[in-house]
Amino acid sequence: MALTATAAMAQDKLTLQLKWTVQSQFAGYIVAKAKGFYTDENLDITIVPGGPNIAPPQVMAGGGADIIVEWMAAAAAARDKGVPLVNIAQPFKRSALMMICPKETGITSVADFKGKTLGVWFFGNEYPFFAWMNKEGLSTAEGGDVKVLQQSFDIQPMIQKQADCISVMTYNEYGQALAAGYSPDNLTIFSYTEMGNDLIEDGLYVMEDTLADPAKVDAYTRFVKASMMGWQYALDNPDEAAQIVVDSDDTGAAELAAQRYMVGEVSKLVDATDPSLDMAAYDRTIKALVDQKIISMAPDGAYSTVITDALK
Repeated sequence: MALTATAAMAQDKLTLQLKWTVQSQFAGYIVAKAKGFYTDENLDITIVPGGPNIAPPQVMAGGGADIIVEWMAAAAAARDKGVPLVNIAQPFKRSALMMICPKETGITSVADFKGKTLGVWFFGNEYPFFAWMNKEGLSTAEGGDVKVLQQSFDIQPMIQKQADCISVMTYNEYGQALAAGYSPDNLTIFSYTEMGNDLIEDGLYVMEDTLADPAKVDAYTRFVKASMMGWQYALDNPDEAAQIVVDSDDTGAAELAAQRYMVGEVSKLVDATDPSLDMAAYDRTIKALVDQKIISMAPDGAYSTVITDALK
């Protein structure tokens, strides 16, 4: 009886690798851990922060994580190169990616990009940009239509005039731009979503072979269930969620006001009631990646509905 009780109490251990540092972009997971939602599902979850030089697919390939938060473009590119990542859930339904240009640059349309310097993040974040440029027929090659600047993860390239336009997320760098005195009145804003160039962003990915293990599938299902509870709690209680994020950041870099802003913006992107993958968005994303030759062909097995189906 003692052995049975011990076995029943043993928690399944999973490591979640975030795409970026501890911030409200990941509030659902951070809140789920802090509020005990994972514990309630008999899970012991370790959340590992990301950073500017951390590529979650590489962490996964090296055995450093069971689940990663990643953009589909980066995950599909990694799969195309031999890392068999599979999307098991998609809490983020809309893209937060934008490009912003101060009005003083004279840029008011995509046609004005020619001869300009555009700031872009790399480490897998560049794929939506290159797919967009390809769709617009603009060359990003050396000496081509636009010059690509490998941008830092802030708005300094725009402030220091290193780039005419920079990449921003609605929930992060755009808020930094507003805090620095910019506004929609003195910026030209290109929203990937509004232009129909949005590719799927923060999804949950695992290694394909683990889905053959019923115990892993069961643990993943409980993880997604608890995570969505975390997301719902965060969206319902944004002030508390922001404070939880700040308290969870060991570096002390997360500021409460910024995290509260981020929760509000992320709430526009996440559907806490539905972690399933939208197939129209999936098809659009994959087509853009194939057209740009970011991946060689449309993949087989790049997503699984077994987890989200179990939660319906």
